Amino acid sequence: MGITQRSWGFTPEGEAVILYTLTNASGASVEVTNLGASLISARVPDRKGALADVVLGYKDWQSYIADAPYMGKSVGRYANRMGDAKFTLDGKEYLLPPNEGRNQLHGGRATWADRIWEGRVEGNRVVFSIASPDGEGGYPGNMTAETAYHWSDECELEIVYSAETDAPTVVNMTNHAYFNLAGEASGSAMGHELQLNASTFIPTRPDNIPTGELWPVEGTPMDFRKAKPLGRDIDADYPQITDAAGYDRCWVIDGWRRNILGEAGFLYDPVSGRKMTILSSQPGIQLYSGNFLKGSPVGKSGAPYANRTGVALECQGFPDAPNHPNFPSQTLRPGERYIQKIVYAFSAES
Repeated sequence: MGITQRSWGFTPEGEAVILYTLTNASGASVEVTNLGASLISARVPDRKGALADVVLGYKDWQSYIADAPYMGKSVGRYANRMGDAKFTLDGKEYLLPPNEGRNQLHGGRATWADRIWEGRVEGNRVVFSIASPDGEGGYPGNMTAETAYHWSDECELEIVYSAETDAPTVVNMTNHAYFNLAGEASGSAMGHELQLNASTFIPTRPDNIPTGELWPVEGTPMDFRKAKPLGRDIDADYPQITDAAGYDRCWVIDGWRRNILGEAGFLYDPVSGRKMTILSSQPGIQLYSGNFLKGSPVGKSGAPYANRTGVALECQGFPDAPNHPNFPSQTLRPGERYIQKIVYAFSAES
């Protein structure tokens, strides 16, 4: 395993944007950056051994600043949505700056996704650290957090999230990469087959905030218990799809146990043979089918991305969990350590 690093540029404040490349024994590689602790690329082989970059991204680092898709970023303090931009913890209500209508998305703007993290190489992994002051994004407690990337000779990308706080707070971290296993510039990803180990999903209001219920997928276009093309049911006349112009909901992983890594499902491209198996220690997985990628910055291959040219599979705690006592708790208290793991395991089928 080899890790190299180079300067990708400098912010107006003089902070260095660093690009790290992790290359395994077969020559497959991933790139990550300290800007947003982001995943920039993953070059993995197809069934014939040909490498292609399967992660959507931009030509230059400046395009990652305040981009609407949160391309490849580590998002927090609270990934996904917080309804009405508020929550109550230990009897105290916290008001959050809204950034999606009246709600807050991914911890608000000008927070972790767009900041420069401190990066370092530790053995065969790259670790990014950030200090989040009390009140940032409206959240209580001084928090320190890390995102660690490890790339194996078996083409397994392991992402570990950890955080600590000096006051009771909530936290929910995930990665927001978009995948197209045929190659990031290959067009629609709707021919990819997706399988999820999920018998239920979290329905939402029209503004994408959970109702607090869990609905069975059986008999609905939300059923991915058996692999099927993403595009098969994506235009179904079903409010949980039409309200979001495609898939943008959180599925509940069957058999989830806290702090135990389990298999969430897989994404497969029948054309290239590339397969990405997803393992996670978190209770949910947000499937977002890239419904609004059109209009984002120019892609790394020089052409703009169209809607649905990539799919995000965000392993995470449930959206809006602090406002739903029946959801698994995302509370973090002093003396505790939040730690979650995601593994994207790439392979190729003949």
